[in-house]
Amino acid sequence: MLLSMRVSSKILTFNPIFKKAPIVSLQGQPVLLFNQQHTSLLLALEQKRIKVFSECRNGYCGACKTRINSGSVSYHTEPLVSLDADECLPCCCTPDGDLDLDLSSDGAQVVISVPNAESTKTANL
Repeated sequence: MLLSMRVSSKILTFNPIFKKAPIVSLQGQPVLLFNQQHTSLLLALEQKRIKVFSECRNGYCGACKTRINSGSVSYHTEPLVSLDADECLPCCCTPDGDLDLDLSSDGAQVVISVPNAESTKTANL
């Protein structure tokens, strides 16, 4: 018996250049694996309860301008705001690989490693 199934391409679409899902960190603290089920970095951050001020969500206003400590991003909508080389607009970009942002992880659900434990746990900060 052959079953047919519809699956949203947004959930299962992965950038072919990724060898693994990018890890997004805040000031060195890993908070999420970006698996492209979201349309932007901002949506992924908000799902983890990370506070990022935003207004337009389309790259026009620059309210969500965020400093990148390491890594790079690609834009699905070209920003109309001028950015320095170490800045991004999370509302209209996705990470190219592992990414560390200069944002606070206060209140966010973050990934923590427990010494001598076989699994990784999450915690709310």
